[in-house]
Amino acid sequence: MSKSFIKSSSIVAAMTFISRILGLVRDFIIARLFGANELTDAFLVAFRIPNFFRRLFAEGAFSQAFLPILAESKANQSDEEVQLVINHIATKLLSILMIITLIAIVIAPIIILLFAWGFYFKADATQFNLASDMLRITFPYLLLISLTALSGSILNTYDNFIIPAFTPVLLNVSLILSAVFLSKYLSTPIMALAWGVLIGGIIQLGFQIPFLRKIKRLPKLQFGHHKALSILRKRMLPALFGVSVSQINLLVDTMIASTLIAGSVSWLYYSDRLLELPLALIGIALATVALAKLSNYHAKNDTKNFINTIDKALIYAILLGLPACAGLVLLAEELIITLFQYDAFDALSAKKTSLSLQAYGSGLMAFIAIKIFAPIFLSQGDTKTPVKAGVVAMVSNIVLNLILVQYFDHIGLAAATSISALINAAILYFFLIKQSIFRFHITFYKMLVKVIFAVTIMSLYIYYFDSSIDLYLESSLIERAILISKTITISIAIYFLTLYTLGVRLKQL
Repeated sequence: MSKSFIKSSSIVAAMTFISRILGLVRDFIIARLFGANELTDAFLVAFRIPNFFRRLFAEGAFSQAFLPILAESKANQSDEEVQLVINHIATKLLSILMIITLIAIVIAPIIILLFAWGFYFKADATQFNLASDMLRITFPYLLLISLTALSGSILNTYDNFIIPAFTPVLLNVSLILSAVFLSKYLSTPIMALAWGVLIGGIIQLGFQIPFLRKIKRLPKLQFGHHKALSILRKRMLPALFGVSVSQINLLVDTMIASTLIAGSVSWLYYSDRLLELPLALIGIALATVALAKLSNYHAKNDTKNFINTIDKALIYAILLGLPACAGLVLLAEELIITLFQYDAFDALSAKKTSLSLQAYGSGLMAFIAIKIFAPIFLSQGDTKTPVKAGVVAMVSNIVLNLILVQYFDHIGLAAATSISALINAAILYFFLIKQSIFRFHITFYKMLVKVIFAVTIMSLYIYYFDSSIDLYLESSLIERAILISKTITISIAIYFLTLYTLGVRLKQL
């Protein structure tokens, strides 16, 4: 189990790393070409809305509810029945999303009013109208990426983690090419980004099809009723809150940020994008593999490997997550200056973005913990428990948003999201103990103490020996990249050397 888990997690992490690096390149180009202003705010809202529903339905509730059903069917039923399950669920998903997409295209201005009401009440209607036009182009991405997520869940169940993890690269490539080339031919250049989202969705779905054919699991239209649909509906509805509370919180941040000064939505977006890099490499990579493994072990009543999988996921999470958390907080301004402060993205935007990155970064471990804890319940078909935690966290986030935004503007929104994530993770762990599913072992606490000590040593190096902000500001892109790379490389070396000194041997893990 251990080698299989490590290998699968490493594959997902490697593919995700490639995707996230390209994502940073994409954001670098967008920031450099378009800056952080009312136009970029409009695009980011038009992109975040289908992206929010994608994470809520496709990668969130749907995938988390569908994968255990498919794993159970694969373990206990015939190939013909497995294909029937896939066909019925795929057909239902396609039908529902086509209706939702058509409605969204028609009522796009109303959706923008709901999700970014601040745009509507501004004296100049340009931003509101632009966001509405962009949403009509970007919303079909939800349909495309949901089918892509369905395909990815099928491939993961059959132990193919490479293709689903690599697929997001294609969206980044599409956005980069659209920003650089397509924008030159449009009267409103930033509209190229909306078209890039749509084109990327089409390519992502098409990329998965040959691999589904290879394992003979390509979905086919199958109308009518199947018991799997009832199970999916029962598990998915509550999971809409339980799995994707962090996404709901981010959307609430966007809603409130739309009422703040121009650029606030963009500042939160770029800082969230930096947070997403370690979160994807650690939390999402571990969660993707853990859910597939846990679902299979639960279906086979293999309690030993079920618990071992959780142990491994949590140990890897603190080993990689805590130093990443410290790095995001301590190097926030250096990272933002290096990646984004060029041309249209000015010094004020860099400073504002780095402050919200520190607020988001401080909650990294909570975000990772949620990614690991929630699938434990979902692998057993329990969607109610994550909902209980999610609802409390969501309400906490809204209350904290309304309080903190009064004093800290967009930074307060980011801080509220991190605090609510901590509340969410704590409640999930409470129920793991209460339901006698899992609790931290003494070995975990011993490792945690060693990791905290190593992170402290690493943080002291960053605090006292990192290059000054003035040096970054005076440097070129290449020089900045060298400066930040040097600091990160030495920090990583100090961290792992400290762990080695404390007796931690990665091979033994």
